[in-house]
Amino acid sequence: MRDFHGRAVVWAEVDATDRKGALSSESSSMLEHAAHTAHDAKLPLVGVLRSSGADIVEGFSALHGWGKAARALTDCSGVVPTILIVDGPAVSGPALLLGIADHVVMTEAAYAFVSGPTMVADFTGVVIDNDELGGAASHSRYSGAATMVAPDLEQAIELAAQLLAYFPPHNDEEAPRWPTDDAIDRRTPEAGALIPASSTGSYDVRSVIRALADDGDLLELRPRWAANVVTALTTIGGMPVGVVANQPLALAGTLDIPASQKAARFVATCDAFNLPIITLVDTPGFYPGKDLEWRGMIRHGAQLVFAYGRATVPRICVILRKSYGGAYIVMDSKRMGNDLCLAWPWAELAVMGAGQAAAILQRRATPDERAAFEADYSQRLLNPYIAAERGYVDAVIDPAETRQIIGEALLMLIDKRERLQPRTHDNTPL
Repeated sequence: MRDFHGRAVVWAEVDATDRKGALSSESSSMLEHAAHTAHDAKLPLVGVLRSSGADIVEGFSALHGWGKAARALTDCSGVVPTILIVDGPAVSGPALLLGIADHVVMTEAAYAFVSGPTMVADFTGVVIDNDELGGAASHSRYSGAATMVAPDLEQAIELAAQLLAYFPPHNDEEAPRWPTDDAIDRRTPEAGALIPASSTGSYDVRSVIRALADDGDLLELRPRWAANVVTALTTIGGMPVGVVANQPLALAGTLDIPASQKAARFVATCDAFNLPIITLVDTPGFYPGKDLEWRGMIRHGAQLVFAYGRATVPRICVILRKSYGGAYIVMDSKRMGNDLCLAWPWAELAVMGAGQAAAILQRRATPDERAAFEADYSQRLLNPYIAAERGYVDAVIDPAETRQIIGEALLMLIDKRERLQPRTHDNTPL
């Protein structure tokens, strides 16, 4: 155990000076012991990983040791926060540890893969180097395995400390409050001013998050992977929260497979460690395409539905602009069990937009008839007041009051507890 930027943590580090950190049974035992200690002492686990894989010289014993380390790290999941820092290779079995950890911070010199360039060339004929196959840039952009990337080890440790500051030491405690001079009832007219007049105009939803957050600060996780959804940690009134938001700058804020996976993992992490979830909605729906359907849009979209459906932490949803179709349900709608559902006055809640509805219901109509239909559809149905009348929205609010209402709701929900149905475990869609 050691002091880590003012927090007590269990620290584990794999030495890479001997054969690039080949993971022997002794090294695996050290990782296993660290994970068990973190679990039993209810302290976060922070590890620095540099390993070229299981020790070939030692053979089967090294594989056995790695398996025990993986099991111990799995036991920590959802009990204590786990952060792995990769500062070198993470190859074969040790690479899979990255998928078990809550967060992974990679340095720019790091790389990780299950099967290396030699195996790829032998089996596929494709010649590729370490960086292209599993470098930090690849994992931050394509696989989502890297939560954040740092230039070097010193800054990676700093990022890990920033991450840990939002989380409690274990799942039986609340996240630590942050000191702030930013009034919880501060008005936020700038948040609403960011929304374009056109329903198809784009804007950066991170600016909306900054307007609502204490002192405009946020820590975005996996910023380059699945950029059509933003997952970030911030504080409101000094209370750490997780924010999930559609990003109109990327794919118009539609949901696809990576976005669903990214948001689902984040929601599950926040729920495990008692962080309230703020969901900012502006999406026209799921991204259409044969490729997405064949790759399992149903299964992966269900991951996000499932993550919200089982989350027991305080949940507040704010519909900023568009909320259409299945994506309306997925983005923590009222009937998914959120505690408070708010909408801005120009929010549009419907099965689909006016143009899409006209294309289906007015296929044989003249252009003038379709235009009249769209105008009537927009006026009658594309507003939040119909949903509010039916109880699907709790309140239609002035954007300037958003921070105050969220802050007051968080204070009201601070003692929220739900009794869970006894069961061994759930059966999450994978």
